[in-house]
Amino acid sequence: MAYPLSPAALEWQRKARAYVEELIPHEEFAELHEGVLPPEVAARHKERALELGLSRIDAPLAHGGLQLPMLDQAVIWEQLGRVTNALCWAVPEAHSWMFDACSADQIERYVKPMMLGKRRECYAITEAEAGSDPGAITTTARRDGDAYVVDGEKWYVTSANKADFMFLQAIVTGEGAPGGERQHALFFVDSDTPGITVIDNPLFGHTYSSHHPTYRFTGVRVPAANRIGAPGEGMDFTRSWFRRERLMIAARCCGAAARLIDMAGEFAKARVVSGHPIAEYQLIQAMLADSLTELWGARLMTYEAAAMQDRGDDLSVVHTHCSMAKLTASEMANRVADRVVQIFGGRGYMRSNAAQRFFRELRVDRIWEGTSEIQRLIVARSLLKRGVEGLIG
Repeated sequence: MAYPLSPAALEWQRKARAYVEELIPHEEFAELHEGVLPPEVAARHKERALELGLSRIDAPLAHGGLQLPMLDQAVIWEQLGRVTNALCWAVPEAHSWMFDACSADQIERYVKPMMLGKRRECYAITEAEAGSDPGAITTTARRDGDAYVVDGEKWYVTSANKADFMFLQAIVTGEGAPGGERQHALFFVDSDTPGITVIDNPLFGHTYSSHHPTYRFTGVRVPAANRIGAPGEGMDFTRSWFRRERLMIAARCCGAAARLIDMAGEFAKARVVSGHPIAEYQLIQAMLADSLTELWGARLMTYEAAAMQDRGDDLSVVHTHCSMAKLTASEMANRVADRVVQIFGGRGYMRSNAAQRFFRELRVDRIWEGTSEIQRLIVARSLLKRGVEGLIG
């Protein structure tokens, strides 16, 4: 490896790669069955993920987690990105911010069971008019005695069909919002709470067993004990989640691109046209060369953004680098997928071909957890505030 990875990171890379090799043979079945695997297969994948500790990689040691360096986590998610149909989403993850933000009671009721694979979460943040800008949400939580009453609508609640509770972001009104201040808050909300209604479950371009439904909240009573953190901290937790998820999206995109390039290279060596393997044709070579070069740059950015966090660099600068990594890696992976489909020709447009699945699946990585346009705004504003040297030295 040209980028210095520790022996521990290399071992995690090996273990994650071996796990992915177990998942890949089931991709085509998932593609043809709405993302759903036979129950015994899905159960085995979940069991293996829990054995490896994939649900605990970011959780603190004091709570039974593995507390891996962020670079090791990026290396793991890079390998998980090699599989299509979201088959690597076998277990939820307990994130370090949850243990900082949540009360001991909340950790015992929600976070630890999730980490052990006994509960499943989803994030209810996005709204019709508040996608990449979570600060624009309009869902409200009004204090009423020992509870909050939640009203609003949430879109694209990923994996909600598998979750038994959600992290919900809302604007606190009434008591608890002094002076009418617009105060963001996060809550644990059990999915079976009265007043929660699924109003849409749209189909998307990918074939995942995890759906992205739309929910309406009408007079939903949430115990005050389920509010996460102190007043005024709601957006801080959301930013922590976005920062890590953007980095891991970048890592997954690098893994997907690496597999795509491997596939294209092997196919190009075997596919013979006019008596020659197409790998000998310069236009094919150019597409492969561009893909590998772009992957290398994106991987370096992703690894370095993770290493910056491990070194304890200024968190606001790390946040910018995570945006740069997501922007670069997601755009890169989409270009690679397009080239690889082209190299495969008609074969690349078949759903049985992983290139075709990646071509559809990678598109959303330029949208969720902040669009490419939002990442550019984050980077530009940080640049104008800190200058070139303040960001990249």
